[in-house]
Amino acid sequence: MIQTVEAVIDPQGNVRLLEPVHVRASRRVLVTILDDEPAVASETTLLSEAALAIDWNRPEEETAWSHLQPERLS
Repeated sequence: MIQTVEAVIDPQGNVRLLEPVHVRASRRVLVTILDDEPAVASETTLLSEAALAIDWNRPEEETAWSHLQPERLS
């Protein structure tokens, strides 16, 4: 299972996790270095938008949620 946790990296490259993480064995990790200040839109939102669009922009999703959408004018 993929987990995402927040961490801080210092100028020497030391990574400090901001919450405990429990794994059963050594694991590979990817480190993404973000800007100091979060952008106006949440960075997580921007990073997940493309992945979510693949799932959300399907005809069956449109059908399932159509009852909540205002009627579109032709």
